[in-house]
Amino acid sequence: MMKRRSVLTHSASLAALATLPAGVLAQGRKDAIVLGMALEPSPGLDPTGGAASSIAEVTLYNVYETLTRINPDGSVTPLLAESWEVSPDLTTYTFKLRKGVKFHNGEPFNAQAVKFSFDRAGAEKSTNKDKRTFAALTTRAVDDHTVVILTKEIDPDFPFLLGQATAVIVEPRSADTNMTKPVGTGPYVLDNWVKGSSISLKKWDGFRNAGAIKLNRASFRFIADPAAQVAAMLAGDIDAFPRITPRSVEQFKGNGKFQVVVSGSRAKTIMAINDRKKPFDDVRVRRAINMAIDRKAVIQGAGDGYGVPIGSYYPPSAPGYVDLSTANAYNPDKARALLKEAGVGNLDVTITLPPPPYARQGGEVIASELAKVGINAKLQNVEWAQWLSNVYGAKNYDLTIISHVEPFDLGNFAKPDYYWNYHSPKFDELYTQYKSTANAKDRMKLLGDIQRLLADDAPMAFLYQPQWVTVANKGVRGLWKDMPIFVNDLSNITWG
Repeated sequence: MMKRRSVLTHSASLAALATLPAGVLAQGRKDAIVLGMALEPSPGLDPTGGAASSIAEVTLYNVYETLTRINPDGSVTPLLAESWEVSPDLTTYTFKLRKGVKFHNGEPFNAQAVKFSFDRAGAEKSTNKDKRTFAALTTRAVDDHTVVILTKEIDPDFPFLLGQATAVIVEPRSADTNMTKPVGTGPYVLDNWVKGSSISLKKWDGFRNAGAIKLNRASFRFIADPAAQVAAMLAGDIDAFPRITPRSVEQFKGNGKFQVVVSGSRAKTIMAINDRKKPFDDVRVRRAINMAIDRKAVIQGAGDGYGVPIGSYYPPSAPGYVDLSTANAYNPDKARALLKEAGVGNLDVTITLPPPPYARQGGEVIASELAKVGINAKLQNVEWAQWLSNVYGAKNYDLTIISHVEPFDLGNFAKPDYYWNYHSPKFDELYTQYKSTANAKDRMKLLGDIQRLLADDAPMAFLYQPQWVTVANKGVRGLWKDMPIFVNDLSNITWG
């Protein structure tokens, strides 16, 4: 079952294309573009109400905007905020807001909308995946264009966090319907959503700087199958496919019709372990799982070599990285010994695999390696909605492969109800110190201690930092080179 590869023929590709609204294709036009995506946004188009990064890939900076903007190099610049000041103790931020900005429904953007958005994000019933961050904030509207934010947790990266999709500014009256009818301040509005096929956006004439937006229309087509991704690109049905399946890249290199861009990332591809489920509650079993996995083989099998091995939950491209790739490194003999010491033999497990090829292909490699140490892995393919519901939501799984793409998400280990069910008082103490320490040198030391603790506890199998590959028509300009966050910022895209 796992080795079957569904292949989309050219005619089938054209049939799928016919489901798009008339006029969305960029073929022969320079005011529209068609982008490929592996996953459809789920459960909807509100990034404050769902954990899937695919929501932001469509909506961030296009439909919704944030106080700050994150750039491809990781720098942060003003967006809805014109400027900001920070107190010396890093607990108080004063933002001066851009004037003359309106939401798509005509309501004004102001300090009250910012306060509403952040209070909502941190409220008791919030489903925002960064709820903890917003719950630590107190937001005050000084006047229509001045906001003061007080934070209980010191974080020099706070302006970066405010540029992420979880921090989008929503309009109070329309917030509850953003899943299906998104309302923001961005240059695009939703035009059409063909479930299971595509989403199209159209340029909003009411945008404050509409003349600078070159594309009148953008369509996102959802193609999970690697062979279908290639077919669509070669047929010219897709103009650009950010984060395309790496296995397809070689056939585009050297082809003058295309450009291939290899991007760095802050992502961590892991095999999550349900830590409270026996026998995974035994650290020896978790270490054994790590030692059973040849990370280089996984990178080759899952990402065609585009990746760097990691030994803790932190990517090499991030400040303060400690190389722990030798911790719990590949050692099948030691893995077998640890399992024997833990009293575990012929262990049967299920690896739940969401749709991305890195998960499905990586699962095949890992299952083969686990078998060599006496762990019999059944591979279970699920759709993205099932993964979000059963794994991320209900925590009903043994093992699962997933890439966590958020740059600053160590705080998830301090959430005892997070889907991997990890809880460590020692981690909580270290993380609290890290969040409350202003001195940069001291913070880097604590960050190193955190990485070492996680490597030692082995709450999951740390696999690799992925490198993302974009294939695009050679005429497309303005694509992101590096990807500190997942976003398709249409405002910078043009045809050359």
